Amino acid sequence: MGFCNLGYCRKFINHVSSTNFHSRWRHPCSFLYSTTSNASPPPLGALHGHYFKNGSLQNTNLANYLLSLHVKSSNMNHAHKLFDEILHKDTQTWTILISGFARAGSSEIVFSLFREMQAKGACPNQYTLSSVFKCCSGESNLQLGKGVHGWILRNGVDGDVVLENSILDLYLKCKAFEYAECFFELMVEKDVVSWNIMIGAYLREGDVEKSLDMFRNFPYKDVVSWNTIIDGLMQCGYERLALEQLYSMVKHGTEFSAVTFSIALILASSLSLVEVGRQIHPRVLKFGLNNDGFIRSSLVEMYGKCGKIDKASTILKDVPLNFLRKGNFGVTRMEPKAGIVSWSSMVSGYVWNGKYEDGIKTFMSMIRELVVVDIRTVVTIISTCANAGALEFGKQIHAYIKKIGHRVDAYVGSSLIDMYSKSGSLDDARMIFGQINEPNVVLWTSMISGCALHGQGREAISLFEGMLNKGIIPNEVTFVGVLNACSHVGLIEEGRSYFRMMKDTYHINPEVEHYTSMVNLYGRAGHLIEAKNFIFENGIAHLTSVWTSFLSSCRLHKNIEMGKSVSKMLLQSAPSDPGAYVLLSNMCSSNHRWDEAATVRSLMHQRGVRKQPGQSWIQLKDQIHTFVVGDRSHPQDKKIYSYLDSLIGRLKEIGYSYDAKLVMQDVEEEQREVLISHHSEKLALVFGIINTLHRTPIRIMKNIRICTDCHNFIKYASQLLERQIIVRDTHRFHHFKQGSCSCGDYW
Repeated sequence: MGFCNLGYCRKFINHVSSTNFHSRWRHPCSFLYSTTSNASPPPLGALHGHYFKNGSLQNTNLANYLLSLHVKSSNMNHAHKLFDEILHKDTQTWTILISGFARAGSSEIVFSLFREMQAKGACPNQYTLSSVFKCCSGESNLQLGKGVHGWILRNGVDGDVVLENSILDLYLKCKAFEYAECFFELMVEKDVVSWNIMIGAYLREGDVEKSLDMFRNFPYKDVVSWNTIIDGLMQCGYERLALEQLYSMVKHGTEFSAVTFSIALILASSLSLVEVGRQIHPRVLKFGLNNDGFIRSSLVEMYGKCGKIDKASTILKDVPLNFLRKGNFGVTRMEPKAGIVSWSSMVSGYVWNGKYEDGIKTFMSMIRELVVVDIRTVVTIISTCANAGALEFGKQIHAYIKKIGHRVDAYVGSSLIDMYSKSGSLDDARMIFGQINEPNVVLWTSMISGCALHGQGREAISLFEGMLNKGIIPNEVTFVGVLNACSHVGLIEEGRSYFRMMKDTYHINPEVEHYTSMVNLYGRAGHLIEAKNFIFENGIAHLTSVWTSFLSSCRLHKNIEMGKSVSKMLLQSAPSDPGAYVLLSNMCSSNHRWDEAATVRSLMHQRGVRKQPGQSWIQLKDQIHTFVVGDRSHPQDKKIYSYLDSLIGRLKEIGYSYDAKLVMQDVEEEQREVLISHHSEKLALVFGIINTLHRTPIRIMKNIRICTDCHNFIKYASQLLERQIIVRDTHRFHHFKQGSCSCGDYW
């Protein structure tokens, strides 16, 4: 909105040429008349003071120019002060200040100035109105926005496409879709921004079909349009559709922007499509974007999530840690935030690939090198600790947050609650929850989900009811937590009630997780017929997860005939899912139907389906030790196996016996016992026993569900050794103490 009257500038320069002021400063526009002087322009404060003293502010053009300089320098306090000193304000004067406060996000001041402007008889122009609509959108102030739109229509103001786009954006941001659709149809001139605004709004609402239909009818797509549809589809969980649009963009011949490359790499990462990523990487190099920090971060994340951690590490070598550190005398050497994000992506990549120790070392290096890590990056790493169950490392991050003086707000608090819950320390999670004043729905949900994970169903329900009593509206994730809590402890009536409440009271449409929780609730409690009816009544027979849950319940209750029926449907809908084969095979083995179990295993082998290898890990200090069945790679393997053999003998004396039904009949008796004895959680447990002090709790994480034999083994071990042993599998936590488990053998 800057303005310079050249004629007046000449008069002004002549006027000040006889003053001492000119010997020190020159008018900001003097470069138009002299190219030889190296004098610096005067500070705004000096100009302001000089113009005020000599009465130059009475000239509206010069006053507007000085006002625009204040606004461009983001000094809105001085701008407002100058505005008050200008005697003759025109439309441009008002617009300069209003647009400045709009860019600064000061909506209330904008609304106040706009009302005052109208009261003083100044007529707003298109730029003024666009700024006001922008603030109405940001504040979701539909009432004021409609009022301003009505004023435009009553006064016959001709709006250009920029103004009309701001009106369109207002209606969409305020979710007034009928108004928006009607206005869009009436727009005489629609530009690419108009279409992008509409498509983006439908995607934010999750209306993928409508957004795609509009995108296909879009007559002139630009790179922003493609970015909008691809990124929006990804955000809605339609990664495959997003990939199709990416291929269409290539066929269309639209050149990629830096944003497109970043989106495409994130898409390849989310789908673990390393070949797609490899096709994108050379194009990044071709366009010279390999030094773009955010694209580099996307490359690191893509290769990391696709299991090419060495390639990710090679890319990251261009961002040495010492380039990000604080300099001498407390001066920070500012590398773009993307450099820090790249290193954070590397940490996540290590954790994603099970290299937890490398992830810990990398982050600790960042801290040691005094890298300035923003709180979002720290929260991301807290989440990786939660997924890995790395309690000690998570505690160090918590201490780091305190050290840098960041307040544990709802954003950080919910991540810490999640981390402590998933790492086996529910007491610490409760402590964090209790320290936060006025927790929001995210915090309540984290605490409810944490209790559910630990089998504390009654406590989760109590928290949920307490949340409702405080007037906090639950979201879909909250209901996943409370339904899981009911499922873990067999609270059928409560589960039914909350499922109805979710749909009827809060109008939340059930998602896959809600349906799966309900099937699990009925199935675990032995209500297999009810579970089956629930699947067909709700039209969810196409969902693999509900049949997997149902099959697991059939195995638990030894209903092999129903299990075989379920497994056929499951193998048809998901022939590559190893879980279906393993569950059915184990169910047959448990019922001594060895031939059928062998047939299932043979079919699995023929189809090239591989069972996910069981892993267990335990953290001691800053190291995570990972074990697989029969693992002999650990430096302490001789000591581990020697102690394990001795421990098994002692446990047998107090009643433990291995579960032979888990191993095929054609395996020799001695070999069967060895196979079961050397399961990964037993190795991790023994490692924890011989490397920690007596009575110290032992926490073990596992990537698949714990088997019945290991569950029985650890119960007896907790009794014999007087140890609390905590195991997290993919389903829940098991707290073993004095020969019993918190799950009550209900898992």
